[in-house]
Amino acid sequence: MPLADRALTIRRDPHSEEVLGRGGDPEAHSVLQRAGFVPVHRLHETYHRAPAGLAQDEENRLATEAVARLRAVGYQVDCDPSFDTDRRPAQYEPLGASVAQLADRIRQATTTEEVAEILTELTAPCDGILDAVGQVLTAAAEFHDDLGASTALYTARRLRYLAEERLAVVRTDLVHMRNDLADRHAPHPGRVACTQEVPADERERSTVCACPPPPRAIPVPPPVAAGPRR
Repeated sequence: MPLADRALTIRRDPHSEEVLGRGGDPEAHSVLQRAGFVPVHRLHETYHRAPAGLAQDEENRLATEAVARLRAVGYQVDCDPSFDTDRRPAQYEPLGASVAQLADRIRQATTTEEVAEILTELTAPCDGILDAVGQVLTAAAEFHDDLGASTALYTARRLRYLAEERLAVVRTDLVHMRNDLADRHAPHPGRVACTQEVPADERERSTVCACPPPPRAIPVPPPVAAGPRR
């Protein structure tokens, strides 16, 4: 990882008086957002700011917490003296990282049954991951119902639409894929464990196992030089 991605600044901007975090990679951005910062996306950069409407003491506390969390996981943070701290809070695995472990299991799977079992964790109708996501969206919609802001009802309707329509499409497609894999009962042809045995009908005398040969790379033709312009 480039060293520049491991370095950030958290400072109070002298012009706007906003507390801003700049630099870092997606992992650092995740830490900033979990500390309470708000991402701002612009054409040439993404930075983070403290939420609007905070008192200065609360902004200082939020920035100090971000500095502590970032340094605890190895980031170099250049900050205002009022944000500096020697505290290093304990780190816990985020929920998203636990779900991402399913992707690692799929990458290591050797049979269709294994992947069907993993996809079941996503699609189970009562306690699957997608069902849980739908419950979170619905709960967020219910929170907005009585929030009173001018856009709250629109946001609530949008959240219910995502839960009932968009998420339902994803779940339906994955259920079909999961069921198809469950019915196949087949090993993945590129991930079969090597038995170190040579089949009796093998013609190549020098071969040492029954593994298929790697796919042959197709040569890329050289670019055609452009002719003289007329």
